[in-house]
Amino acid sequence: MAAFPAKAPTLQKTGALKYVKRYWTLYLLLLLPIAYFALFRYFPMQYIQLAFKKYMIMIDGVKVNVWQMPWVDPWFDHFKTAFANKDFWNALKNTLILNGLDLVVGFPAPILLALLLNELTFKKFKRVTQTIAYMPHFLSWVIIYGLALQLFAPSTGLVNDLIRALGGGGIDFLNNKTWWVFTYVILGVWQSIGWNTIIYLAAITGISPELYEAAAVDGAGRFRKMWHVTLPGIRPTIVVLLIMQIGRIVGGDFDRPFAMTNKLVTDVSTVIPIFTYNYGILANKYGLATAVGLFQSVVCVIFLLASNKLAEKFGERGIW
Repeated sequence: MAAFPAKAPTLQKTGALKYVKRYWTLYLLLLLPIAYFALFRYFPMQYIQLAFKKYMIMIDGVKVNVWQMPWVDPWFDHFKTAFANKDFWNALKNTLILNGLDLVVGFPAPILLALLLNELTFKKFKRVTQTIAYMPHFLSWVIIYGLALQLFAPSTGLVNDLIRALGGGGIDFLNNKTWWVFTYVILGVWQSIGWNTIIYLAAITGISPELYEAAAVDGAGRFRKMWHVTLPGIRPTIVVLLIMQIGRIVGGDFDRPFAMTNKLVTDVSTVIPIFTYNYGILANKYGLATAVGLFQSVVCVIFLLASNKLAEKFGERGIW
């Protein structure tokens, strides 16, 4: 009886080696993404130390790396400086407002579009509509803002020309703070709605047709099928994407607000990525910018864990 436990690890090791030998090509394919994450995700994380260190290129005439730079005293000095900065709190407020509006307005939009496209019986029209909807995803925000200038410019924009033709006054979409936020959110929905719709349409295809047939037998119409079959069928996908969206509530992109900003709307367009750019790249305060970036990442992780735990309490699987 005592000999069996000693042989078990050997059998397990042999089985693992056989499995790797059989599927070695799959592990070979993993090398490239593993190398990518190691070089461009994990290796740069050593510079997180700058949030607690004094940035110096040379000490006593000798070039030093991030490991050799001196620690600030106290260790939280960069965080203290950031939290005492009014620009930081303004950037944090703008980040929460803009990302919150993206969540409220932008998150349900692809769900609704996917439900509508799924109900279309004319397949060719459905494919054309889906293609047109996700094409903006491949445009950079510089190009999108160039299009916005042609559409929303106060004097020459097509939208303002239409408003004036209908007897209204022109609206300064890009220079008025309130209208700039409106334009920012609408352009964000337009750019992302088609790409996210693909995810929901893929989830809808996984729903068993027998459920729709059973609903039809019970007398359910299209709306009832959508409400009682389609939406519950894609609910796990909705929950996962919602958790990921909430996890980025303090994050955000740099290129979108940076491309759309101007001096008249900086009070509402300066978000945390722009704040770190202004103080880190332009003002050479790398320690302060790194501290703000670390604070942003920690808060995002907290939101991610909290939303995932909340989803589990409501009976959903979550993201892990």
